Amino acid sequence: MLAWGVAALLAGASAQTAPAVTFEPFVSGLKQVTAIAHAGDGSNRLYVAQQDGRVRMIENGEIRNSLFLDAQKLTRADGERGLIGLAFDPEYKTNRRLYVHYTDLNGDTVLARYTATPDFSRAEAASAKTLFTAKQPYSNHNGGQLAFGPDGFLYLGLGDGGSGGDPKNNGQDLGSPLGKLLRFDVSGDAAKPAAGNPFVNRAGANPNIWAYGLRNPWRFSFDREGGGLVIADVGQNSFEEVDFQPRASKGGENYGWRVREGRECFEKGCTDKGFVEPVLVYGRTEGQSITGGYVYRGKAIPALKGQYVFADFATGTVWAAPAQGNTWEKKTLGKVANPSTFGEDEAGEVYVAEYGSGRILKLAQK
Repeated sequence: MLAWGVAALLAGASAQTAPAVTFEPFVSGLKQVTAIAHAGDGSNRLYVAQQDGRVRMIENGEIRNSLFLDAQKLTRADGERGLIGLAFDPEYKTNRRLYVHYTDLNGDTVLARYTATPDFSRAEAASAKTLFTAKQPYSNHNGGQLAFGPDGFLYLGLGDGGSGGDPKNNGQDLGSPLGKLLRFDVSGDAAKPAAGNPFVNRAGANPNIWAYGLRNPWRFSFDREGGGLVIADVGQNSFEEVDFQPRASKGGENYGWRVREGRECFEKGCTDKGFVEPVLVYGRTEGQSITGGYVYRGKAIPALKGQYVFADFATGTVWAAPAQGNTWEKKTLGKVANPSTFGEDEAGEVYVAEYGSGRILKLAQK
């Protein structure tokens, strides 16, 4: 996940500039925001997950007083643990289903489904159904992101299980769900491996795996126009990276961890084993905990269209990089305080949350 305890700014951030963007205050008074999502139902509401297990609804620029979901008794905000992922079913307007990713009171991963009330005012606590669980050997690197792809399947990013250096080599172990991007079919009453998952028929492999070799994919997103998948993977000692998977991918990509970090060897004597190269890498002089965002497809900032917006939690630097080619070049948009997550609204406008202040800011034309 993120280096929550890192507050000091690091020297050497990129001095390049990008389209003129400002970060306008949108709402405040939240606590430790970990996810921002919309329901795609035409309501233009935003939903905010807080690490302590609460989900708040924002309507017409105001935070509703009543909670949309209260899962505080199921989890605890402890370091990198807590409620860390939120996604709404593509058919939410008719089936009222939403999904959360949290660590339970033992620190293990839970993917659960809830159903909203008929008036969509809240998620029914009694409707909770656990769809998937995974044991976590350590307290950090739980991953976080939960999102539906353009294929209608639900994707879940899990970190390598924690500690440091992936001591159990989970990133390269196809028998483990850790250090992976998982892909589920949740159209029925359960979560099952999505059709076409690359390792369904491989003996000993976890059938839910879509891609592997990830250290801690705290945030990933799908480009709403091209359908490509952009994964921001938090680094170990030297590099933060961004990986890209085209819409036409059949899955099975190996992004290299723990054999490699960024484009370099992490294990001594490593060789190229068909790893997928990152499209963007930056070193520890520029940051040390990447927070992935979105390829901008809104209308408010025309010069930003088609650029991937992301940040670093430690430095607060927000960058944009044109999402094209095999190497993406980032330019600085500005700085915010401890950006923990980004979100899109239904129109494609982008928001960023400040973890410590509890504010959500909206990207706007300067």
